[in-house]
Amino acid sequence: MSANTFGTLFRFTSWGESHGPAIGVVVDGVPPRLPLAEADIQHWLDQRKPGTSRFVTQRKEPDRVEILSGVFEGQTTGTPLSLLIRNEDARSKDYGEIKDLFRPGHADYAYWKKYGIRDHRGGGRASARETASRVAAGAVARRILGDGVRIRGALVQLGSRAIDRARWDWNAVGANPFWCPDPVEAAAWEPYLDAIRRKGSSVGAVIEVVAEGVPAGLGAPVYGKLDSDLAAAMMGINAVKGVEIGAGFAAAALSGEDNADEMRIRDQAVAFLSNHAGGILGGISTGQDLVVRFAVKPTSSILSPRKTITVHGTEAEIVTKGRHDPCVGIRAVPVGEAMMACVLADHLLRHRGQIGG
Repeated sequence: MSANTFGTLFRFTSWGESHGPAIGVVVDGVPPRLPLAEADIQHWLDQRKPGTSRFVTQRKEPDRVEILSGVFEGQTTGTPLSLLIRNEDARSKDYGEIKDLFRPGHADYAYWKKYGIRDHRGGGRASARETASRVAAGAVARRILGDGVRIRGALVQLGSRAIDRARWDWNAVGANPFWCPDPVEAAAWEPYLDAIRRKGSSVGAVIEVVAEGVPAGLGAPVYGKLDSDLAAAMMGINAVKGVEIGAGFAAAALSGEDNADEMRIRDQAVAFLSNHAGGILGGISTGQDLVVRFAVKPTSSILSPRKTITVHGTEAEIVTKGRHDPCVGIRAVPVGEAMMACVLADHLLRHRGQIGG
């Protein structure tokens, strides 16, 4: 299977399956002499891991990371980092009854048509379990970016219910199980998602990721656009079906006057009067906050009987049992943050290689 590597100078290759003995990632292009310990990575993995609330899958994975190479005496050596995360709570028997069935909405059929073989245990390589590897790589990317760049994500829509942006409070994000910046809406989401979970159904979500402190000048104007790489990074996350940057699709309804991010000089520095561009113009960062949103489809594993076919070409019905997220978008928040970090670290190193600094 090809295309398991992401990035140019800062790049990572993930490996492993949902129900295999372990998953992991090899991170290459890391500069030497960066302080790095397992605890630095574990902090971010703990935010993504399953079983943290009743609103996510109850699979109990500690997601403990082990650094196998690339660190000596607490610092990176410049050689590839190999990170291992063992699978400790896989229940493959949950999938025995559907091994010959294709789950609607999942990658089962597409994988089978392409490769002629598939791992039916939890989706194998297509499982969201793989995203733990991305979060681990993102933790390393944050060390490259340094404390001057702050990356935060939030869930801004759950199913049909969206937040009120007038109530946006970053401090509220860590105070509820949804990463919701609107404390009023977060309280309403609990009974809403509880009802969906009890029915064995699911809903989608919209996640917003913001990067502050990004220097101007990252990206290239033609085939190395910062926004195109960010879009590819977010679209590559499991279950993502749409990405927008800045005003995104809403920009189509704006006039040229409204959409233009006008500029003034304030305290001898450029000050933008708005940020419809999401911090990127011509594929290059402007120094404003980077703002990216992505839409996650409803979890495809549901208890309602769905029409499908078998590997033998017969029609059938399927009910997907097991432990699944009623909204997979909740745990996608730290994954989106990680992919933002990986893209920015890659572009920072590329910028230094061409421009210096």
